[in-house]
Amino acid sequence: MPDTPPLPDSAPAILPRHGAWSVLTPDGEILSMTAAEIRRDLPHWPAILVIHAPATARRLDLPPPPRPCPWLDLLELFAFAMPAHGVPPTARGLGGALGIAAHRLDAPEADLLPDLAFALLRHIARSRNTPQGGIMTALAWRMRQAGWAWGPSVCAALGLDATGPLPAGVIQPAEALKVWTRLPKWEDTAPRPPPAAQPVTGDEARDHLRAILGEGAEHRPAQEAFSHLAARAFAPRTTQGDPHMVLAEAGTGTGKTLGYVAPASIWSRRNGGAVWISTYTRHLQRQIETELARLFPDPAIRRSHVVVRKGRENYLCLLNMEESVNIALSRGQAANATIIGLALVALWVAHTDDGDLFGGDLPGWFADLFGRGLLTGIADRRGECIHGACPHYQQCMVEHSIRRARTADLVIANHALVMSQAAWHALDGSDTNNEDNTPTRYIMDEGHHIADAADSAFALELSGLEAAELRRWLLGAEGARSRARGLRRRLEDLLVHIPRIETPLDTALMAARALPAPGWSARLAAQDPASKTTTVPTTDLPDGTGEPVLSNPSEMLLHELRQQVLARTQGSPEGGQRRSDSECDLHPMPDSLRMAAQGLERALRRLAEPLRTLVARLEEVLDTEADWLDTPMRERIAAAIRSIRRRALSRVDGWCAMLGTLQAGERPPEGETPHYIDYIRMDRRDGQNPGERDVGLYRHWLDPTIPFASVLAAPAHGVLITSATLRDETGGNRTEEESERAWDAAEARSGAVHLPSPAIRASFASPFDYAQQSRAYIITDVAHDDPAALAGAYRTLFMASGGGALGLFTAISRLREVYRRIITPLEAAGLPLFAQHVDPMDNATLVDILRSERNACLLGTDAMRDGVDVPGDALRLVAFERVPWPRPDILHRERRIHLSGGAPGRYDDMIARLRLRQAFGRLIRSRQDRGVFVLLDRRTPSRLLSAFPEGVMVRRLGLSAAAREITEFLQAHDTSADQLS
Repeated sequence: MPDTPPLPDSAPAILPRHGAWSVLTPDGEILSMTAAEIRRDLPHWPAILVIHAPATARRLDLPPPPRPCPWLDLLELFAFAMPAHGVPPTARGLGGALGIAAHRLDAPEADLLPDLAFALLRHIARSRNTPQGGIMTALAWRMRQAGWAWGPSVCAALGLDATGPLPAGVIQPAEALKVWTRLPKWEDTAPRPPPAAQPVTGDEARDHLRAILGEGAEHRPAQEAFSHLAARAFAPRTTQGDPHMVLAEAGTGTGKTLGYVAPASIWSRRNGGAVWISTYTRHLQRQIETELARLFPDPAIRRSHVVVRKGRENYLCLLNMEESVNIALSRGQAANATIIGLALVALWVAHTDDGDLFGGDLPGWFADLFGRGLLTGIADRRGECIHGACPHYQQCMVEHSIRRARTADLVIANHALVMSQAAWHALDGSDTNNEDNTPTRYIMDEGHHIADAADSAFALELSGLEAAELRRWLLGAEGARSRARGLRRRLEDLLVHIPRIETPLDTALMAARALPAPGWSARLAAQDPASKTTTVPTTDLPDGTGEPVLSNPSEMLLHELRQQVLARTQGSPEGGQRRSDSECDLHPMPDSLRMAAQGLERALRRLAEPLRTLVARLEEVLDTEADWLDTPMRERIAAAIRSIRRRALSRVDGWCAMLGTLQAGERPPEGETPHYIDYIRMDRRDGQNPGERDVGLYRHWLDPTIPFASVLAAPAHGVLITSATLRDETGGNRTEEESERAWDAAEARSGAVHLPSPAIRASFASPFDYAQQSRAYIITDVAHDDPAALAGAYRTLFMASGGGALGLFTAISRLREVYRRIITPLEAAGLPLFAQHVDPMDNATLVDILRSERNACLLGTDAMRDGVDVPGDALRLVAFERVPWPRPDILHRERRIHLSGGAPGRYDDMIARLRLRQAFGRLIRSRQDRGVFVLLDRRTPSRLLSAFPEGVMVRRLGLSAAAREITEFLQAHDTSADQLS
């Protein structure tokens, strides 16, 4: 280490501890101070050493620190020293990552923070002689210039003069930021031949599973039986459109991931094809990828065989990165905070596996430190990719991922991407225009979410935001500061070589002006009867009455939709304002709405016709003028065709079809089952101003598994659908008829009923002894509509368990209110509290915190209810604030009428029981776990209690009695564990 002091002499360190703060003074004394005392002394401290500066400010009840942050945040130093490494943003998390002795992490004091800083600075000093050393030096020097609090210390660690110039021979900082110049280029390879159809036997799958697990692994008969069954999804298909469909319910702890990986990896290796493993969330994708380290322990080998695929918007866009860097460099000191963030991103890009900004190896707390706007500004924003016209096309992170997926054995995707890809392939009709080779084998993990995912993937939305976004994609930003160049700018390189596309292009752009113009939302709001006394925005042209003009057919339809929602929904008591989210039926439909729909349909058809001509002329060039087309130009034209179809034509055609059906008038007659559910919705979206709300016409499939079966399952050769909760059945004492009914419902929710042959189905019980390992309670004396009582119940339960708790909510507003009320008493008791929708970190980071901090508590909603894997005593209590009934909206109303088999109440119960099963499944993840499940809803019907595993006795008790039993149960487990150790 250099002689220069690595830390400012006068910087105290502060760390939250038991409701107070542990403070290491500049004199080396450790004090306990209150938040008020720290706020009092903070102006006298030139800098402070902290972990997670924005979170520290929130806990001190201070405004967010300015950017660049004047505090010495160890997370910023970690991001510089160890890019592309995730770590929970806590003292224990950092200490574990840096090899600090475990005894110092059990009850850390503020004197730990300087040791963490020294460890990171030593790591940086050792990096001086690595290939990245010169880049780190140049970036550190520029970050110090930009006011980075760690700049002097890091420069000292890298051997730089604290105030001197950059040494000769070191790359210039501006060049160091241009990471796109140093990335490898992808190269095209020959197309992969179609896979063979050799089967995988159940015995082969079981033997391979044992090899993956290795000698000495726990023998789990259910896992082997599951793997044996999963092999049947890889049998050769005998009839087109009739895949081998396997429904396998595997209870928690079965080990289903490696159970299906065993036959999948054999099939892929044997047949030369990819198996796509799909799950519901990005967090679950990461969990599956982690499990695959058992199959491919070597990271380099794993990278060549396994690829994680997500939607384009998750990835870094190098063109956006370049523009952000250029803007920041041109603005000088005004962009200092941006320069620091971009420099850390540049370091990350050199180490990342795939360039995934959200849910990949960029830490989830990065956006909180440097602003989410920094990341969204450099992400691959929707509809802006220019493909082959981009100067960084061959370095593109997304294109790398796509090409790796074409040759991978196992592709880990999510349901949304898999379904959209299948839909696009069905639309395009050939592999030529498909970004990925069309899979023949799918594994749909978390299969209970298939209907929900299909509902989102195949729904149609004609809303103000969607239509305005299409206008922006076609016409560009229209004066606003944005890289939305418009279709003409994106095709300008093709116009030079193919002049005959100019006429249909110009015609389409003229027709696009029928879509909502900038300022549409404010114009609609100003037309409301309740807003007649408000000031009309001066940016909108008034008509003779002084009101804003609705300038095109789209805005006229949106106005009619908005008026129907306002007329048919209830207002809230808050100043006469409407709810932020409102919906109503489309029918009966007033004549004014029908006429507006007719006008917009005509306008959209005038837009679709020239777009179709444009695509046809581009296709004609590919077909008839191949003699002058080099590979980049061919790819550029193919990308333009695909982009126009997907971003514009498919959407406009869908809107026209939906508007066309409105001319028929009323909904289907009573007793006739509709194919679609049409309704109107008004809500406020991110980025809209208060008082401005989006409004739109929505169309959902009544049964969304119909398009899922049609576009994904039927073309495949084999599909395995698995989950711990496929069926509405857990406990015993079920009749054969009830069990058959549960399987029938599972087949309906998975789309299996829409395939020619019946599904192969089986269930595998969890290996856990739930009667011994768990307890369940329904609290009988907490008023569900009293926020204070609800907060008091959560506080009591979390203290009874000593933390290690997950609190689940059915509404974000109640979550936030409980968080506000209980954070102070919990932290005073040494139980740190975190919350989804409060702490601006992704779900994976919040779960990492819960997993690493034995006494932490976490509040969350649906995303935390499913797929969270926290084994051990880090999670020993799950508390649900109320029965998770389905949301009583129009979609649910129609589905319970038509899909419930004449028993709508049973349909509601089934959904609630399945959600309770998922929530309970978070609790016991290994044979050593013990845990308690609590439902804070005294109205819970007894018929829902079959959601809990057989052997679990559910007791109805008052809060205080339940809390005593919870403490006794968990402490007895701790005592026995201590005796065994």
